[in-house]
Amino acid sequence: MTKAPQCRALALVGMPGAGKTICAEHLARRGFFTLRFGGVVVDEVHRRGWAVNASNERIVREELRQEHGMAAMAVISLPALQDALTIHERIIIDGLYSFSEYKLLADQLGAPLLLLAIVASRKLRYRRLAQRSIRPLTAAEARERDFREIETLEKGGPIAIADHSLLNDGAPADLLRRLDALLEDLGFLP
Repeated sequence: MTKAPQCRALALVGMPGAGKTICAEHLARRGFFTLRFGGVVVDEVHRRGWAVNASNERIVREELRQEHGMAAMAVISLPALQDALTIHERIIIDGLYSFSEYKLLADQLGAPLLLLAIVASRKLRYRRLAQRSIRPLTAAEARERDFREIETLEKGGPIAIADHSLLNDGAPADLLRRLDALLEDLGFLP
């Protein structure tokens, strides 16, 4: 007999370059509905006709938070997530940022929310961020982003209280095997 799912929503949390997107893309390929909180910002940058870069993303992110509060991405995404839960048994949230977003979703999503922290050393994350093809960051830019996300976006809270953590210090295939094994143990996989 298959174990019933213990959760219906999984939020991937972690610092930039830790491997959240690799995990989310893998789970999307496995058929999970996936919503990327960073996509809210990128969509707004596009809507304004601006170039997608770290500076414009920061402007939009800060404006959205001024308008909707620290839970902005969750506030904006909540209707789409709730709609997804009427169709999909399990959903993935890529990149929950703030503790306020976590609290709003835990209270209003309408499904249990599990936090999974993807972690990697700062040195490794910065190397990955410098090598990415889309929006690469220098080490100085990555450090500035880390500090800004910790100090102004409440990013440390969801990572600190994560239900589970996966260390991403090797090959992507190793991380994805461990991700699948964890989700199977949790009864989250179909």
